[in-house]
Amino acid sequence: MSDESMVQPGRWNAGLPESIFTKGAPGRRGLTFPRWDGEPVAADLPAGMRRAEPADFPSLSEPEVMRHFTQLSNLNHHIERGMYPLGSCTMKYNPRVNEQIAALPGLADLHPEQPVGDVQGLLAALKLLEESLCEITGFAACSLIPAAGAQGEYLGMFVIRALHLHNGHPERAEVLIPDSAHGTNPASVVIAGMVPKTLKSRPNGRIDLDALRAAVGPRTAGIMITNPNTLGLFENDITEIAAIVHEAGGRLYMDGANLNAIMGKVRPGDMGFDVVHMNLHKTFSTPHGGGGPGAGPICVTPELQPFLPGPWITAGADGGFTLENLPGRDSAAIHSYYGNVGVCLRALAYILRCGGDGLVRVSECAVLNARYLLSQLRDILPVANADQCLHEFVASGVSWKNEFGVRTLDIGKRLLDYGVHAPTIYFPLIVEEALMVEPTETESKESLDRFIAAVRAIHREAATDPEVLHGAPHTTPVGRMDEARAARQPDLSWLGPCNCG
Repeated sequence: MSDESMVQPGRWNAGLPESIFTKGAPGRRGLTFPRWDGEPVAADLPAGMRRAEPADFPSLSEPEVMRHFTQLSNLNHHIERGMYPLGSCTMKYNPRVNEQIAALPGLADLHPEQPVGDVQGLLAALKLLEESLCEITGFAACSLIPAAGAQGEYLGMFVIRALHLHNGHPERAEVLIPDSAHGTNPASVVIAGMVPKTLKSRPNGRIDLDALRAAVGPRTAGIMITNPNTLGLFENDITEIAAIVHEAGGRLYMDGANLNAIMGKVRPGDMGFDVVHMNLHKTFSTPHGGGGPGAGPICVTPELQPFLPGPWITAGADGGFTLENLPGRDSAAIHSYYGNVGVCLRALAYILRCGGDGLVRVSECAVLNARYLLSQLRDILPVANADQCLHEFVASGVSWKNEFGVRTLDIGKRLLDYGVHAPTIYFPLIVEEALMVEPTETESKESLDRFIAAVRAIHREAATDPEVLHGAPHTTPVGRMDEARAARQPDLSWLGPCNCG
């Protein structure tokens, strides 16, 4: 068992950094421009748009600029700062070699409208990624175009809907979704013009086959399943589930959020799925989107391939590559050009560096790390079906609530004081006071032991001084906020330096 003395509540940067507009002094420079030896060039701007006075920007030296942005980067918790066991989101470390490869001038400096002949190397790399993802998942075709997992879900639902419409079955518009599913699943169904229907789980956390048989019918378009599911449990009846849905005329969609647990062990295509999307940041170590560039490719069966959007990367007889759309089928244009290729290149670098054996090892270590944490914490954080969990587990904080008056939210906030990001809390909804923990394979045993020690220290605090948890976090730049008010009344305007009190 981990020694609780190994962790103590930490100290973050004291307070918010000083405003950059109060730093510096006239004449300081953070960079040097090349000398211009030509004639002065007048700005070609209408007189009414020209400033009467220069902009009042601060004059800063390079050290001041670097220190300012370093301070800003440390205001939030991030994977380079400490463990990020955010269950279902798989916040793993992003190897820097991937960044170096994506930044190579021959890849990063290309323009999407350059002639195809100028981008043959890039097309070859993207085609290799498509083929690699098809091999990993067991499918025939891949589209790298979706810019996020949610967009991949939408495209997956669109191609299933397009198939039914093409076959003359517009009535097939119902999609079955287990009650443990990700919240984006029903949203994607609705946006794609279909209707979600909830399937109740059995007490063991898996799909109820009797409920499934009763739910399928002539209006069934398909079913969306995360496997392993959001409880970290593998759907052991998946081949029977596939048979039931296919016999009813539906198709199977796999939310690939948890592919990190089974990669190299079993393939979605071999389980009977017709579509899978992959969050490249979850399984293949690309940066998490966070509102910025991401990627959520989908892989499909030959039956659904014609409904994927273009452009397609096609290999010619001469070994070159072309970009073309498939003729005869309407496709959903969901992203300009060919998606976020920089993110895709990072994923390809990760796959090639790991190789087949390495990807298997990734899954094995992800499961090993999660089961180690579970074994060390289950006495204070009970987990249903604990012996069957894979890469993540969902614990319940009900006993803390009943014994100490401490809720899961308090646990998560207090973990920040120990330098650890909170697990996912209150999801899935079928577990009361849920904490979904996923350490990922990139955490060392020492890192896991620090997490265990932090949770045990917080458990002791809950028993002796629960108010410490109710007010947490105490050492972060921003303390406990009214999250409901922040969501309902967001302040999105910056008005410049002020004494905000």
